[in-house]
Amino acid sequence: MSFRDLRNFTEMMRALGYPRLISMENFRTPNFTLVAEILIWLVKRYEPQMDIPTDVDTESDRIFFIKAVAQFMATKAHIKLNTKRLYQADGYAVKEMLKITSVLYSAMKTKQMALGDRSEEDNSKFKFDLGSRISDLKTARQLASEVTAKGASLFDLLGKEVDLREMRTAAIARPLEINETEKALRAAIKEVLESVEKTKDMLGNVVSDETSLDNKIEKKKQELERNRKRLQTLQSVRPAFMDEYEKIEEDLQKQYETFVEKFRNLCFLESQLDEYHRLEQERFEEAENTLRMMQHKLREEERDLMKSSLKDEDSDMDVPEDEGSDSDMEDIRPSKPRPTRNGIMAERGARFIGNMQGGDSDETEDSEIDVDEDDEEDEEGEEEESKDLEDDSLEGPVSRGARPSRAGMRPPLMEESDNDF
Repeated sequence: MSFRDLRNFTEMMRALGYPRLISMENFRTPNFTLVAEILIWLVKRYEPQMDIPTDVDTESDRIFFIKAVAQFMATKAHIKLNTKRLYQADGYAVKEMLKITSVLYSAMKTKQMALGDRSEEDNSKFKFDLGSRISDLKTARQLASEVTAKGASLFDLLGKEVDLREMRTAAIARPLEINETEKALRAAIKEVLESVEKTKDMLGNVVSDETSLDNKIEKKKQELERNRKRLQTLQSVRPAFMDEYEKIEEDLQKQYETFVEKFRNLCFLESQLDEYHRLEQERFEEAENTLRMMQHKLREEERDLMKSSLKDEDSDMDVPEDEGSDSDMEDIRPSKPRPTRNGIMAERGARFIGNMQGGDSDETEDSEIDVDEDDEEDEEGEEEESKDLEDDSLEGPVSRGARPSRAGMRPPLMEESDNDF
Protein backbone atom coordinates (compact mmCIF):
# COMPACT_ATOMS: atom_id res chain seq x y z
CA MET A 1 0.00 0.00 0.00
CA SER A 2 1.29 3.41 -0.90
CA PHE A 3 0.30 6.76 0.47
CA ARG A 4 -0.73 7.93 -2.99
CA ASP A 5 -3.20 5.04 -3.46
CA LEU A 6 -4.76 5.66 -0.08
CA ARG A 7 -5.07 9.38 -0.75
CA ASN A 8 -6.62 8.82 -4.17
CA PHE A 9 -9.09 6.33 -2.72
CA THR A 10 -10.26 8.71 -0.01
CA GLU A 11 -10.59 11.61 -2.48
CA MET A 12 -12.54 9.49 -4.97
CA MET A 13 -14.88 8.22 -2.26
CA ARG A 14 -15.47 11.78 -1.13
CA ALA A 15 -16.14 12.86 -4.73
CA LEU A 16 -18.52 9.93 -5.29
CA GLY A 17 -20.54 11.05 -2.25
CA TYR A 18 -19.73 8.43 0.35
CA PRO A 19 -21.55 9.54 3.49
CA ARG A 20 -18.87 8.61 5.97
CA LEU A 21 -15.52 10.38 6.30
CA ILE A 22 -12.68 7.97 5.57
CA SER A 23 -9.36 8.66 7.18
CA MET A 24 -6.03 7.35 5.96
CA GLU A 25 -5.42 5.89 9.39
CA ASN A 26 -8.43 3.53 9.13
CA PHE A 27 -6.47 1.01 7.10
CA ARG A 28 -3.28 0.82 9.14
CA THR A 29 -4.77 -2.25 10.83
CA PRO A 30 -7.33 -4.77 9.41
CA ASN A 31 -10.83 -3.26 9.50
CA PHE A 32 -13.20 -5.71 7.80
CA THR A 33 -16.37 -3.91 8.98
CA LEU A 34 -15.36 -0.71 7.15
CA VAL A 35 -14.28 -2.66 4.04
CA ALA A 36 -17.62 -4.52 3.95
CA GLU A 37 -19.55 -1.26 4.32
CA ILE A 38 -17.57 0.38 1.48
CA LEU A 39 -18.04 -2.65 -0.81
CA ILE A 40 -21.80 -2.70 -0.20
CA TRP A 41 -22.02 1.01 -0.96
CA LEU A 42 -19.95 0.65 -4.17
CA VAL A 43 -22.09 -2.29 -5.37
CA LYS A 44 -25.29 -0.35 -4.65
CA ARG A 45 -23.82 2.67 -6.46
CA TYR A 46 -23.01 0.53 -9.50
CA GLU A 47 -26.26 -1.51 -9.44
CA PRO A 48 -28.94 -0.22 -7.07
CA GLN A 49 -31.17 -3.29 -7.61
CA MET A 50 -28.44 -5.75 -6.61
CA ASP A 51 -29.11 -7.76 -3.45
CA ILE A 52 -25.94 -8.79 -1.57
CA PRO A 53 -25.90 -10.47 1.87
CA THR A 54 -24.69 -8.06 4.50
CA ASP A 55 -24.08 -10.53 7.33
CA VAL A 56 -20.33 -10.62 8.12
CA ASP A 57 -20.34 -11.86 11.71
CA THR A 58 -18.84 -15.30 11.15
CA GLU A 59 -15.90 -16.40 9.03
CA SER A 60 -18.05 -18.30 6.56
CA ASP A 61 -20.33 -15.26 6.16
CA ARG A 62 -17.36 -13.03 5.40
CA ILE A 63 -16.01 -15.49 2.83
CA PHE A 64 -19.43 -15.73 1.16
CA PHE A 65 -19.73 -11.92 1.11
CA ILE A 66 -16.29 -11.46 -0.52
CA LYS A 67 -17.05 -14.11 -3.14
CA ALA A 68 -20.40 -12.55 -3.98
CA VAL A 69 -18.88 -9.07 -4.43
CA ALA A 70 -16.01 -10.40 -6.57
CA GLN A 71 -18.40 -12.43 -8.76
CA PHE A 72 -20.72 -9.47 -9.27
CA MET A 73 -17.89 -7.13 -10.29
CA ALA A 74 -16.41 -9.73 -12.63
CA THR A 75 -19.70 -10.37 -14.40
CA LYS A 76 -21.21 -6.89 -14.49
CA ALA A 77 -18.24 -4.49 -14.59
CA HIS A 78 -15.54 -6.85 -15.91
CA ILE A 79 -13.32 -5.95 -12.95
CA LYS A 80 -11.16 -8.72 -11.56
CA LEU A 81 -10.68 -8.50 -7.82
CA ASN A 82 -8.24 -10.39 -5.59
CA THR A 83 -10.40 -11.99 -2.89
CA LYS A 84 -7.45 -12.69 -0.58
CA ARG A 85 -6.47 -9.04 -0.46
CA LEU A 86 -10.07 -7.99 0.07
CA TYR A 87 -10.31 -10.43 2.97
CA GLN A 88 -7.19 -8.90 4.58
CA ALA A 89 -9.12 -5.61 5.00
CA ASP A 90 -5.97 -3.44 5.12
CA GLY A 91 -4.00 -1.35 2.68
CA TYR A 92 -3.93 -4.13 0.10
CA ALA A 93 -7.75 -4.19 0.15
CA VAL A 94 -7.66 -0.46 -0.65
CA LYS A 95 -5.82 -1.27 -3.90
CA GLU A 96 -8.57 -3.69 -4.92
CA MET A 97 -11.37 -1.29 -4.00
CA LEU A 98 -9.55 1.46 -5.89
CA LYS A 99 -10.27 -0.45 -9.11
CA ILE A 100 -14.02 -0.10 -8.55
CA THR A 101 -13.87 3.52 -7.38
CA SER A 102 -11.69 4.54 -10.37
CA VAL A 103 -14.31 3.16 -12.80
CA LEU A 104 -17.14 4.94 -11.01
CA TYR A 105 -15.10 8.16 -10.73
CA SER A 106 -14.19 8.16 -14.44
CA ALA A 107 -17.86 7.61 -15.33
CA MET A 108 -18.86 10.49 -13.11
CA LYS A 109 -16.22 12.76 -14.67
CA THR A 110 -17.33 11.75 -18.16
CA LYS A 111 -20.93 12.57 -17.35
CA GLN A 112 -19.95 15.89 -15.83
CA MET A 113 -17.85 16.72 -18.90
CA ALA A 114 -20.73 15.80 -21.20
CA LEU A 115 -23.07 18.03 -19.24
CA GLY A 116 -20.50 20.78 -19.28
CA ASP A 117 -20.01 20.49 -23.05
CA ARG A 118 -23.76 20.56 -23.58
CA SER A 119 -24.10 23.66 -21.47
CA GLU A 120 -21.20 25.26 -23.30
CA GLU A 121 -22.81 24.46 -26.63
CA ASP A 122 -26.03 25.99 -25.46
CA ASN A 123 -24.21 29.05 -24.28
CA SER A 124 -22.10 29.34 -27.40
CA LYS A 125 -24.82 28.94 -30.03
CA PHE A 126 -24.77 32.61 -30.74
CA LYS A 127 -21.05 33.02 -30.11
CA PHE A 128 -18.41 32.28 -32.67
CA ASP A 129 -14.75 32.36 -31.59
CA LEU A 130 -12.56 32.44 -34.71
CA GLY A 131 -9.29 32.22 -32.78
CA SER A 132 -10.02 28.70 -31.46
CA ARG A 133 -11.06 27.44 -34.93
CA ILE A 134 -7.97 28.44 -36.94
CA SER A 135 -6.45 24.96 -36.82
CA ASP A 136 -9.81 23.46 -37.88
CA LEU A 137 -9.96 25.86 -40.79
CA LYS A 138 -6.51 24.89 -41.94
CA THR A 139 -7.37 21.20 -41.78
CA ALA A 140 -10.60 21.76 -43.69
CA ARG A 141 -8.82 23.75 -46.40
CA GLN A 142 -6.23 20.98 -46.82
CA LEU A 143 -8.90 18.30 -47.06
CA ALA A 144 -10.80 20.34 -49.63
CA SER A 145 -7.72 20.63 -51.83
CA GLU A 146 -7.07 16.89 -51.56
CA VAL A 147 -10.69 16.09 -52.46
CA THR A 148 -10.43 18.34 -55.51
CA ALA A 149 -7.21 16.64 -56.67
CA LYS A 150 -8.60 13.16 -56.15
CA GLY A 151 -11.79 14.05 -58.01
CA ALA A 152 -9.81 15.38 -60.98
CA SER A 153 -7.65 12.25 -61.19
CA LEU A 154 -10.76 10.05 -60.92
CA PHE A 155 -12.45 11.97 -63.71
CA ASP A 156 -9.44 11.45 -65.99
CA LEU A 157 -9.35 7.74 -65.26
CA LEU A 158 -13.06 7.40 -65.94
CA GLY A 159 -12.56 9.16 -69.25
CA LYS A 160 -10.08 6.44 -70.27
CA GLU A 161 -12.45 3.68 -69.25
CA VAL A 162 -13.90 3.28 -72.76
CA ASP A 163 -10.56 2.37 -74.33
CA LEU A 164 -9.45 0.33 -71.38
CA ARG A 165 -12.69 -1.63 -71.38
CA GLU A 166 -12.14 -2.76 -74.95
CA MET A 167 -8.55 -3.79 -74.26
CA ARG A 168 -9.62 -5.64 -71.15
CA THR A 169 -12.38 -7.58 -72.93
CA ALA A 170 -10.00 -8.47 -75.81
CA ALA A 171 -7.42 -9.79 -73.38
CA ILE A 172 -10.01 -11.81 -71.53
CA ALA A 173 -11.51 -13.21 -74.69
CA ARG A 174 -8.20 -14.22 -76.21
CA PRO A 175 -7.52 -17.96 -75.85
CA LEU A 176 -4.62 -18.94 -73.60
CA GLU A 177 -1.71 -20.61 -75.50
CA ILE A 178 0.00 -23.37 -73.55
CA ASN A 179 3.30 -23.15 -75.44
CA GLU A 180 3.85 -19.52 -74.57
CA THR A 181 2.90 -20.21 -70.99
CA GLU A 182 5.37 -23.06 -70.83
CA LYS A 183 8.09 -20.87 -72.31
CA ALA A 184 7.43 -18.17 -69.77
CA LEU A 185 7.42 -20.63 -66.90
CA ARG A 186 10.60 -22.29 -68.17
CA ALA A 187 12.32 -18.93 -68.45
CA ALA A 188 11.22 -18.05 -64.92
CA ILE A 189 12.42 -21.43 -63.64
CA LYS A 190 15.74 -20.96 -65.40
CA GLU A 191 16.23 -17.56 -63.81
CA VAL A 192 15.37 -18.99 -60.44
CA LEU A 193 17.85 -21.85 -60.91
CA GLU A 194 20.57 -19.44 -61.96
CA SER A 195 19.96 -17.34 -58.87
CA VAL A 196 20.07 -20.52 -56.78
CA GLU A 197 23.41 -21.50 -58.35
CA LYS A 198 24.79 -18.08 -57.70
CA THR A 199 23.65 -18.29 -54.12
CA LYS A 200 25.26 -21.75 -53.77
CA ASP A 201 28.49 -20.44 -55.25
CA MET A 202 28.45 -17.56 -52.79
CA LEU A 203 27.82 -19.99 -49.95
CA GLY A 204 30.70 -22.17 -51.18
CA ASN A 205 32.93 -19.13 -51.27
CA VAL A 206 31.81 -18.23 -47.78
CA VAL A 207 32.69 -21.76 -46.59
CA SER A 208 36.11 -21.61 -48.24
CA ASP A 209 36.72 -18.17 -46.77
CA GLU A 210 35.67 -19.46 -43.38
CA THR A 211 38.06 -22.42 -43.62
CA SER A 212 40.93 -20.15 -44.73
CA LEU A 213 40.21 -17.77 -41.87
CA ASP A 214 40.10 -20.68 -39.44
CA ASN A 215 43.48 -21.87 -40.75
CA LYS A 216 44.95 -18.39 -40.35
CA ILE A 217 43.56 -18.15 -36.83
CA GLU A 218 45.04 -21.52 -35.97
CA LYS A 219 48.45 -20.49 -37.34
CA LYS A 220 48.34 -17.26 -35.35
CA LYS A 221 47.45 -19.18 -32.21
CA GLN A 222 50.35 -21.56 -32.73
CA GLU A 223 52.71 -18.65 -33.34
CA LEU A 224 51.44 -16.94 -30.23
CA GLU A 225 52.00 -20.08 -28.19
CA ARG A 226 55.55 -20.41 -29.53
CA ASN A 227 56.29 -16.81 -28.70
CA ARG A 228 54.95 -17.28 -25.17
CA LYS A 229 57.15 -20.34 -24.66
CA ARG A 230 60.14 -18.47 -25.99
CA LEU A 231 59.41 -15.57 -23.67
CA GLN A 232 59.20 -17.92 -20.71
CA THR A 233 62.53 -19.53 -21.63
CA LEU A 234 64.16 -16.12 -22.02
CA GLN A 235 62.81 -15.03 -18.65
CA SER A 236 63.99 -18.23 -16.97
CA VAL A 237 67.49 -18.26 -18.54
CA ARG A 238 70.00 -15.99 -16.83
CA PRO A 239 72.14 -13.90 -19.22
CA ALA A 240 75.88 -14.66 -19.41
CA PHE A 241 76.95 -11.16 -18.47
CA MET A 242 74.53 -10.79 -15.56
CA ASP A 243 77.09 -11.84 -12.90
CA GLU A 244 79.62 -9.36 -14.17
CA TYR A 245 76.94 -6.68 -14.36
CA GLU A 246 75.91 -7.25 -10.74
CA LYS A 247 79.55 -7.23 -9.61
CA ILE A 248 80.23 -3.98 -11.46
CA GLU A 249 77.05 -2.51 -10.03
CA GLU A 250 78.18 -3.39 -6.48
CA ASP A 251 81.62 -1.85 -7.14
CA LEU A 252 79.95 1.23 -8.52
CA GLN A 253 77.81 1.50 -5.41
CA LYS A 254 80.90 1.22 -3.19
CA GLN A 255 82.77 3.79 -5.26
CA TYR A 256 79.83 6.12 -5.07
CA GLU A 257 79.67 5.78 -1.28
CA THR A 258 83.42 6.46 -1.07
CA PHE A 259 83.03 9.47 -3.34
CA VAL A 260 80.19 10.83 -1.24
CA GLU A 261 82.19 10.39 1.96
CA LYS A 262 85.29 12.06 0.51
CA PHE A 263 83.27 14.88 -0.94
CA ARG A 264 81.62 15.46 2.42
CA ASN A 265 84.99 15.42 4.19
CA LEU A 266 86.44 17.79 1.58
CA CYS A 267 83.59 20.23 2.06
CA PHE A 268 84.06 20.07 5.82
CA LEU A 269 87.82 20.64 5.55
CA GLU A 270 87.32 23.54 3.18
CA SER A 271 84.92 25.13 5.60
CA GLN A 272 87.42 24.60 8.45
CA LEU A 273 90.22 26.09 6.32
CA ASP A 274 88.13 29.14 5.52
CA GLU A 275 87.36 29.56 9.20
CA TYR A 276 91.06 29.24 10.08
CA HIS A 277 92.05 31.81 7.43
CA ARG A 278 89.41 34.17 8.72
CA LEU A 279 90.69 33.84 12.31
CA GLU A 280 94.30 34.31 11.15
CA GLN A 281 93.33 37.40 9.22
CA GLU A 282 91.56 38.82 12.24
CA ARG A 283 94.57 38.14 14.49
CA PHE A 284 96.94 39.61 11.91
CA GLU A 285 94.85 42.77 11.66
CA GLU A 286 94.70 43.01 15.45
CA ALA A 287 98.47 42.58 15.70
CA GLU A 288 99.04 45.26 13.05
CA ASN A 289 96.75 47.64 14.90
CA THR A 290 98.57 46.97 18.17
CA LEU A 291 101.98 47.39 16.52
CA ARG A 292 100.89 50.63 14.90
CA MET A 293 99.71 51.95 18.26
CA MET A 294 103.01 50.96 19.91
CA GLN A 295 105.02 52.65 17.16
CA HIS A 296 102.99 55.78 17.49
CA LYS A 297 103.47 55.76 21.26
CA LEU A 298 107.23 55.24 20.92
CA ARG A 299 107.49 58.08 18.44
CA GLU A 300 105.67 60.35 20.87
CA GLU A 301 108.03 59.35 23.70
CA GLU A 302 111.10 59.88 21.49
CA ARG A 303 109.81 63.27 20.44
CA ASP A 304 109.30 64.25 24.10
CA LEU A 305 112.80 63.05 25.01
CA MET A 306 114.36 64.97 22.16
CA LYS A 307 112.53 68.12 23.18
CA SER A 308 113.66 67.76 26.80
CA SER A 309 117.31 67.11 25.79
CA LEU A 310 117.36 70.13 23.50
CA LYS A 311 115.99 72.31 26.28
CA ASP A 312 118.75 71.15 28.64
CA GLU A 313 121.45 71.92 26.08
CA ASP A 314 120.01 75.36 25.45
CA SER A 315 119.99 76.13 29.18
CA ASP A 316 123.65 75.09 29.50
CA MET A 317 124.74 77.21 26.53
CA ASP A 318 122.88 80.37 27.64
CA VAL A 319 125.39 81.71 30.38
CA PRO A 320 125.61 85.47 31.23
CA GLU A 321 128.64 87.18 29.59
CA ASP A 322 129.51 89.41 32.57
CA GLU A 323 130.72 86.47 34.68
CA GLY A 324 133.63 85.93 32.34
CA SER A 325 134.66 85.47 28.82
CA ASP A 326 133.82 82.49 26.84
CA SER A 327 137.33 81.17 26.76
CA ASP A 328 137.78 81.58 30.49
CA MET A 329 134.60 79.92 31.20
CA GLU A 330 135.54 77.08 28.96
CA ASP A 331 138.85 76.63 30.84
CA ILE A 332 137.36 76.97 34.29
CA ARG A 333 134.11 75.02 33.57
CA PRO A 334 134.50 71.34 34.06
CA SER A 335 133.97 69.24 31.06
CA LYS A 336 130.42 68.16 30.93
CA PRO A 337 129.78 64.69 29.68
CA ARG A 338 128.66 64.80 26.11
CA PRO A 339 125.30 63.35 25.36
CA THR A 340 126.42 60.75 22.89
CA ARG A 341 124.24 58.36 20.99
CA ASN A 342 125.41 55.62 23.27
CA GLY A 343 124.18 57.51 26.26
CA ILE A 344 120.92 58.31 24.63
CA MET A 345 120.51 54.74 23.65
CA ALA A 346 121.43 53.69 27.16
CA GLU A 347 118.73 55.91 28.56
CA ARG A 348 116.20 54.56 26.16
CA GLY A 349 117.42 50.97 26.00
CA ALA A 350 115.52 49.98 29.09
CA ARG A 351 112.39 50.93 27.30
CA PHE A 352 112.54 49.54 23.78
CA ILE A 353 115.52 47.22 23.51
CA GLY A 354 114.16 44.38 21.49
CA ASN A 355 111.27 44.52 19.05
CA MET A 356 107.62 43.65 18.74
CA GLN A 357 108.46 40.10 17.71
CA GLY A 358 108.74 38.89 21.28
CA GLY A 359 111.81 36.83 22.12
CA ASP A 360 113.74 37.11 18.77
CA SER A 361 117.43 37.31 19.68
CA ASP A 362 118.47 38.33 16.14
CA GLU A 363 116.78 41.70 16.35
CA THR A 364 118.25 42.48 19.77
CA GLU A 365 121.73 41.59 18.53
CA ASP A 366 121.24 43.81 15.47
CA SER A 367 120.14 46.67 17.68
CA GLU A 368 123.22 46.23 19.98
CA ILE A 369 125.57 46.13 16.98
CA ASP A 370 124.00 49.31 15.67
CA VAL A 371 124.49 50.97 19.05
CA ASP A 372 128.17 49.97 19.19
CA GLU A 373 128.75 51.28 15.71
CA ASP A 374 127.11 54.54 16.70
CA ASP A 375 129.42 54.81 19.74
CA GLU A 376 132.53 54.37 17.61
CA GLU A 377 131.32 57.01 15.23
CA ASP A 378 130.70 59.34 18.20
CA GLU A 379 134.30 58.88 19.50
CA GLU A 380 135.76 59.64 16.09
CA GLY A 381 133.57 62.73 15.68
CA GLU A 382 134.34 64.51 19.03
CA GLU A 383 135.44 67.53 17.15
CA GLU A 384 131.97 68.13 15.82
CA GLU A 385 130.03 67.96 19.06
CA SER A 386 127.28 70.25 18.13
CA LYS A 387 126.80 68.54 14.80
CA ASP A 388 126.85 65.14 16.45
CA LEU A 389 124.28 66.20 18.97
CA GLU A 390 122.06 67.52 16.24
CA ASP A 391 122.70 64.45 14.13
CA ASP A 392 122.03 62.22 17.12
CA SER A 393 118.82 64.05 17.81
CA LEU A 394 117.80 63.59 14.20
CA GLU A 395 119.15 60.11 13.71
CA GLY A 396 117.60 58.78 16.90
CA PRO A 397 113.98 58.92 15.83
CA VAL A 398 114.92 58.13 12.23
CA SER A 399 116.88 55.02 13.14
CA ARG A 400 114.27 53.90 15.58
CA GLY A 401 111.53 54.58 13.10
CA ALA A 402 113.41 52.58 10.48
CA ARG A 403 114.07 49.54 12.61
CA PRO A 404 110.45 48.53 13.01
CA SER A 405 110.13 48.87 9.25
CA ARG A 406 113.10 46.53 8.85
CA ALA A 407 111.40 44.09 11.16
CA GLY A 408 108.18 44.61 9.27
CA MET A 409 109.91 43.45 6.09
CA ARG A 410 109.90 39.95 7.47
CA PRO A 411 106.38 38.56 7.24
CA PRO A 412 107.23 35.22 8.91
CA LEU A 413 108.46 37.09 12.02
CA MET A 414 105.29 39.15 12.05
CA GLU A 415 103.27 35.96 12.01
CA GLU A 416 105.30 34.64 14.93
CA SER A 417 104.79 37.89 16.82
CA ASP A 418 101.04 37.26 16.70
CA ASN A 419 101.44 34.47 19.17
CA ASP A 420 103.05 36.85 21.70
CA PHE A 421 100.01 39.05 21.72
